[in-house]
Amino acid sequence: MQVVHTKVELRAALKEAHTTGKTVGLVPTMGYLHAGHASLIRRARRENDVVVVSVFVNPTQFGPNEDLSAYPRDAEKDSALMRAEGVDLAFFPPVEELYPPGFTTYVQVEGPMTATLCGRTRPGHFRGVATIVSKLFHLALPDRAYFGQKDAQQLAVIEQMTRDLDLGIQIVGCPIVREADGLAMSSRNVYLTETQRAQAPGIARALFEAREMIRDGRRDAAAVVEHVKKTIAAIDSAAIDYVSMVDPRTLGDLETLSGEVLIAVAVKLGRTRLIDNIRVEV
Repeated sequence: MQVVHTKVELRAALKEAHTTGKTVGLVPTMGYLHAGHASLIRRARRENDVVVVSVFVNPTQFGPNEDLSAYPRDAEKDSALMRAEGVDLAFFPPVEELYPPGFTTYVQVEGPMTATLCGRTRPGHFRGVATIVSKLFHLALPDRAYFGQKDAQQLAVIEQMTRDLDLGIQIVGCPIVREADGLAMSSRNVYLTETQRAQAPGIARALFEAREMIRDGRRDAAAVVEHVKKTIAAIDSAAIDYVSMVDPRTLGDLETLSGEVLIAVAVKLGRTRLIDNIRVEV
């Protein structure tokens, strides 16, 4: 595995692939890699000649009171996982490489898609996401890029940006990877105390119960949302940010359920904010 740290190095390392027609798969990450990231890398490995993984904790998607400085980092562990999964090229840029002095240009997906769900309480977050992903796309020029469905809103925003800007990149959404007890894998799970970690799977159980309600014929979105809220509220130390039932493509709220439905939640356990979701075909 080749490791690079600068834009010049990244482009030089990919020049041969681009000039000879090899396909490039990109897996953008913020590091502290786990089995969920490994599943993205494996998918990219199956579908491309060259696999690139970027590791960058993007400061522009963190708010002033969020966990940028505390966000977990372990470059050695990340490199070991990437090597084990057959990554060809690892990109570890410092902040000043992607945001040099005088940087003033940002990418913003406008409208309800970025104003709902996490956008309600994280202003500017998706501007930061769209900007850094756009930069990585222009640097790596991938044929395909891989993102986890756990970050469902992020995935929808990136798909919209890619269509709107005619980037010609296939965006591949990959299924959520869960712990044995159902908790969605996340780098932030490391923040949980032992007690909170034991309580956290209750979030996924609430979503699974909602899925069964829908499969059993419930079509009133408000009733299903209320059940999820009550179930999560029963968890000690849980503070609900949102529980929403939306169209997974537009992220518009649903009243009567039909077609594909996304049930999305954001919950704080103590100081740790966890997101999760589940998709149901009605």
